[in-house]
Amino acid sequence: MAGSDLLRPDPATGLAIVIMGVSGCGKSTVAAMLADALGCGFVEADDYHSHANKGRGEDFAVSCSALRLKYREVLRQGDISYKPGSYETCRVKFVCLEASAEVIAGRVERRAAEGGHFMPASLVRSQLDLLEIDAAEGITVVDATVPAHAIVQATVAQFRDELASMAC
Repeated sequence: MAGSDLLRPDPATGLAIVIMGVSGCGKSTVAAMLADALGCGFVEADDYHSHANKGRGEDFAVSCSALRLKYREVLRQGDISYKPGSYETCRVKFVCLEASAEVIAGRVERRAAEGGHFMPASLVRSQLDLLEIDAAEGITVVDATVPAHAIVQATVAQFRDELASMAC
């Protein structure tokens, strides 16, 4: 299966919202809450290893670092009508959670101490250095220190028109 098959919404109805950012920014929490709020599927990229999470013609939320433009372009290929650079009409949308290196490192250290994640805090700086965001992409950048429920509410409000035009 091609990597982009994971994100192949029906071009007429499906919408994929990718919650992106460095490790420890809250991607999994926000994406799971967003999927619950929308009543749609949720894909955790850290856990993806089978066809079981593949969705066709449905909305879904994805948690994935997507730090570099070339990675986001692979994800955008899941929209079969996507033409490179046509970000506004693409059915794969990105919301980037950002926080300071100190906040992220603290979260990663706490998770590591609890045995909750594989990435050490020593790699936070390298992930932040890899993060590429071009304003032309239309990526929504959100403060990751805001409570997750507020991020979810803002994300639902932002995509309300696109979601309302589809059968969820």
